[in-house]
Amino acid sequence: MEPEWSACFEPNSYGFRPGRSTHDAIEAIFTAIKQKSKFVLDADLAKCFDKINQEKLLAKLQTYPKLRKQIKAWLKSGVMNDKTLFPTDEGTPQGGAISRLLSNIALHGMEERVKQYAETLKGGKRDKRKSLSLIRYADDFVILHERLEVILDYWLAEIGLELKPSKTKVTHTLNNVEGNVGFDFLGFTRQYLIGKNPSGKDPHGNQLGFKTLVTPSKNKVKLHIQKIGETIANNKASTQMTIIKEVNPIIRGWYNYYSTGVSKETYSYCDQILYQQLRPWTRRRHPNKNAQWVKTKYWHSEGNRNWVFSTSSGYSAYKLLRHSDTKVIRHTKVEGNRSPFDGDLTYSSIPMGLHPEMPPEKAFLLNKQKGKCAYCGLHFLDGDL
Repeated sequence: MEPEWSACFEPNSYGFRPGRSTHDAIEAIFTAIKQKSKFVLDADLAKCFDKINQEKLLAKLQTYPKLRKQIKAWLKSGVMNDKTLFPTDEGTPQGGAISRLLSNIALHGMEERVKQYAETLKGGKRDKRKSLSLIRYADDFVILHERLEVILDYWLAEIGLELKPSKTKVTHTLNNVEGNVGFDFLGFTRQYLIGKNPSGKDPHGNQLGFKTLVTPSKNKVKLHIQKIGETIANNKASTQMTIIKEVNPIIRGWYNYYSTGVSKETYSYCDQILYQQLRPWTRRRHPNKNAQWVKTKYWHSEGNRNWVFSTSSGYSAYKLLRHSDTKVIRHTKVEGNRSPFDGDLTYSSIPMGLHPEMPPEKAFLLNKQKGKCAYCGLHFLDGDL
């Protein structure tokens, strides 16, 4: 079913799909607002997996009877919890192997519904469809337009779903415009005003310019710093090597996720806070030693860097990672109508590395060589050895 539906899913559907990621959704939003600020409906669906209308979903599959009967059996099989069987008369069981695909099938059509509504607005048909964007990642989505008008509620009710009030808001891509506070999506925030006027307008009342920068959201930065602080606090009696082994995976995972955005300033800020979190830990271990002794024991030199938190000097020592050592690399968004199953082996392997027929070693080399032959420099084509 996955190859079949991957071929027809809407271009701005990104969650739970092979070859697509959160970064593709972020790039889609960046493309939609980089030249013009817009209003945003930032929404989440209430109990998406639990409330899907099963009969509507089965009718939507349009598959042959035997497979339809099998899927219905999975949906109706019930859920075990503490040796008690609970019936599943609606929704798809969370954690089921096919539940994520079925949720995407149920939500398929949201983008087209919005585009159909856009056609009723003033202007040319082509421009009207482009003016309104819906970008969805699983059950979390945003709708973007200069004038935000939405008709999704009725369509969602048809498949048994509704918006979650606590996580649904209408705002603006720019901070401080008409009282809005901007928006975050999948851990990133975006537009910033040019100028110091907090109202977003010049003395004549004209809207100030803006920059569209994809940066880590303040809340995610705060949570990341808290997680590192808690890890250090929970290892008060541990060795320096243990601290490094515990904290490094947290840092690595976080900076890899945000390495596609404008994150250098955020990385430097996180490194400063990390140093402040480590100082009390070192002082607690050696309350009778002076600051210089503590610095010499725990921080060493490496090349041009003088403050490397490591077990000893030299490149063979265990050392704590720094956020600011991360290279910021712009993510290349997957094309809207592409899928790993469309037969283009080379394209699917380079940006995604998830083609079912491509061995991991070859996918790694294609990514490393950016799809080019290391000898002649020409791009590989589908079918090349």
